[in-house]
Amino acid sequence: MLERDADIVIIGSGAGGGTVAKELAPLCAAGVRLLVLEAGPKLRDDEFTGREVEMASRLYTEEGGFLTADRSMTLAFGRACGGSTVVYTGTSLTITEPTLKRWGLPDLSHNDVLRRSKKYLAENSVHLLDERDINDNNRLFREGCEQLGYRVEQFPLNLRGCQGAGLCNLGCPNAAKMGTHRVQLPEAERQGVEVVTNCRVDRIEDRAVVATVTGSAVGEPSAWPDGEYRVRAKAVVVAGGAIGSPALLLRSGFGKRLPALGRYFTCHPALILVAQHDQPITNYAGHPKSYYCDHFAESDGFLLETCMYFPFTTAKSLTGFGEEHSRMMAAMDRLQMILVLAIDPPEADNRVTVDRRGQPVVRYAFSDRVRRAFVMAMRASARVFFAAGAARVHAPAASQFFIEASDAPRIDDLIPQGGFRLGTVTISSAHPMGGCRMGAARADSVTDTWGQVHGQPWLFVADASLFPRCAEINPYVTVMALADRVAERVRREWPTLRAQAL
Repeated sequence: MLERDADIVIIGSGAGGGTVAKELAPLCAAGVRLLVLEAGPKLRDDEFTGREVEMASRLYTEEGGFLTADRSMTLAFGRACGGSTVVYTGTSLTITEPTLKRWGLPDLSHNDVLRRSKKYLAENSVHLLDERDINDNNRLFREGCEQLGYRVEQFPLNLRGCQGAGLCNLGCPNAAKMGTHRVQLPEAERQGVEVVTNCRVDRIEDRAVVATVTGSAVGEPSAWPDGEYRVRAKAVVVAGGAIGSPALLLRSGFGKRLPALGRYFTCHPALILVAQHDQPITNYAGHPKSYYCDHFAESDGFLLETCMYFPFTTAKSLTGFGEEHSRMMAAMDRLQMILVLAIDPPEADNRVTVDRRGQPVVRYAFSDRVRRAFVMAMRASARVFFAAGAARVHAPAASQFFIEASDAPRIDDLIPQGGFRLGTVTISSAHPMGGCRMGAARADSVTDTWGQVHGQPWLFVADASLFPRCAEINPYVTVMALADRVAERVRREWPTLRAQAL
């Protein structure tokens, strides 16, 4: 095993790890050695090809097909330099004050989170798209919501020079998306932070990490040769995401002293609905996600968002097989899509565990509340489609493959509660949260509100696993705001952390 020394090791380079790296980078000028260890590759610009299967393999954990233990839901999260910010659509919302109050953390104020969020909105060039850049898929969603009196808002997006390729979820081929791989990590490296890619962290020891570097067929070569490394550090920041971070801490033995570790996992379970228009619409051309509807968030526990997925993802999300399925897929240029996200409650038994090999396993049961939310969301989405002029709608829980416009008055009957059956409805999630939740006591939380692990003054967490409940919006900016707090705590504690390690 090769030995290395560092002062601060950051595990992961996404919204959490990339933010911490950039915020701590000024310490390098005083001789502090900072390392970022990233399991995925750093792709060259010409390797963002936009080809669906190829990019899924290059940028996603398990090619985007990571399944829950009972195989009822697919969880999509990035595995690359920049983490999930590379494959994220760039929607950049700030968490609301009512949601933060539901988190129940008195010493985490909304003003503090909002102040930090605004810093990253500016840093990442977040803005609203001009009306002329809104495609039909998004415009029709807005018009349908407005006709029905549903509250609809435009997504702020972290883009610079967007060319409307519509390939956000496959990694932008035009370098327009301002993820940590484009903003925070380059700035951290400029100041002296070393980023080591293709480096999987296997476990955490007392003020040290054990990691393995393995060459990749794509991307730039790792800064370190292939091999197993033990890296001594005075502080460790875990930012491997809401699945990776709990799993790493569990296989490192921290579950024995932290009973909440891995628990209270939430993820905004999601599914898509597809409508067919009689004429072609612009759906692939342009940004895929420009509007959202939170009209039903408080009352019924779901969000609606625009989306446009690629042929493979669309095909597997439709219910059934055969002629009707083929007819829908043959009309891709006339399809409109809506993404439904359920606001799921924190349940102790919804959790991240590890198997005998130390690999993450997500155990998730759909509550009655989430099941009801899905059905109500499908009904609301069908109404939006028809209000926007769709000829027919495919809803996964409907009693027939197509609901025709003439059947619109019967939507509630045609999408019955009993129609939602696990195994027949394709459910996915791109918002894993929880598992290292913040709180006051180790009995029901893993860290304090500054991300410091209970009982381990040298160990911190800085990603969406900190969330004690779901964010009720897209969590990207909130992760960065909390990571900013973690970085502040590390800076403040650095003299003590350095002295304790001597």
